[in-house]
Amino acid sequence: MSSPEVVSLPLEEIEPFLDRRRYSGFIPVRLKVDAFLREILHKANDFLPSAAGSILMDRPFERGRTRKAGQLHFVAAFGPSAKEIVGATVTVDQGVVGHVYSTGEPYRMTDPEADPRFYRRFDETHGFQTRSLVAVPIRIERTVCGVLELVNRSDGEPYTEKDLGLLEIFARYTSVFIENLLDAQRANEMARRDDLTGLYNDRFFHHRLTEDLIRADLTQSSVALLFLDLDNFKDVNDTHGHLAGSQVLKEFGYLLQRTVQGPGVTLARYGGDEFVVILADHDLERAHELGRTIQAALRQTPFLQGTFTWSEGPVHWERELTCSLGVAVYPDHVPREGTTDMKKNLLLRAADQAMYRAKERGKDCIEVAVAWPGEEPGA
Repeated sequence: MSSPEVVSLPLEEIEPFLDRRRYSGFIPVRLKVDAFLREILHKANDFLPSAAGSILMDRPFERGRTRKAGQLHFVAAFGPSAKEIVGATVTVDQGVVGHVYSTGEPYRMTDPEADPRFYRRFDETHGFQTRSLVAVPIRIERTVCGVLELVNRSDGEPYTEKDLGLLEIFARYTSVFIENLLDAQRANEMARRDDLTGLYNDRFFHHRLTEDLIRADLTQSSVALLFLDLDNFKDVNDTHGHLAGSQVLKEFGYLLQRTVQGPGVTLARYGGDEFVVILADHDLERAHELGRTIQAALRQTPFLQGTFTWSEGPVHWERELTCSLGVAVYPDHVPREGTTDMKKNLLLRAADQAMYRAKERGKDCIEVAVAWPGEEPGA
């Protein structure tokens, strides 16, 4: 029997389904899960040859206030209507899959007409006839994150309890494999991440900046560097203590993640309340505009709002937080001649010095590095 064609959502759409708060504090890791989920269905079909099958998963950050308010998304499928089904959704209070997801219990259906949990919409829409079905939960640790289902045994017989048991074993294997993938990725990320903000640490920042400068020389392109320092950050520590300051740094790290996105972007905490942003293939105009965007987002974002474990009661920080920002661009402000290490240090120094000029100018502003070989800085 030939192996069925299994289709899935593309990688960029499927990754958010594994962005679990299990690893809060770190930027969600990138996993190549599209091929992995297709392989799951291939193997499940090897266990129990079937006419159709699918994997449905929740989006952990789209859950409603109650479990019944959530949705399950078809992320991978095989069968006659697989291409049409992938990307579709059902609410978690619908059908057998909703029941399995909500209860965490496996389910076997042998008579759709007599089963009140059978959801007919997909049969009616796609001209399919479900005769028998088995579905089991997929977990990450103890949390149900999705459902694996197979429909209509290839030999025409209804699924048995033994079949359901086999699929349960396979689902447990799948859950463990996902957890191992996440653990391996997390261990790799921990060496590169700042523990407090989840941004890259200074060690990885230097590594990435070196790579981007080498690439810029090979392609004759540019690399922009933003150097940011929070203004009056000491006031937070003096008013509420250093734990409050740590909370502000966490919140600012999250703000950077939301505000600065796209290819060629690297966000890092350089140290203390200083942050750096590498912008590969960005010229001065684009980098300067992004700096203004960061400053505007910072002014509009309230910090330290709510109750924290370190506070005796609710905290409502009313003062606006701002940042001073320096911009330097390679090769505008650093020559292409010399070693990569020298160019990296010169670019970092140029952005750092520009940031200090912004501080001296009155804070909450942007200064551009002195253009090589020594022209006056821009505004």
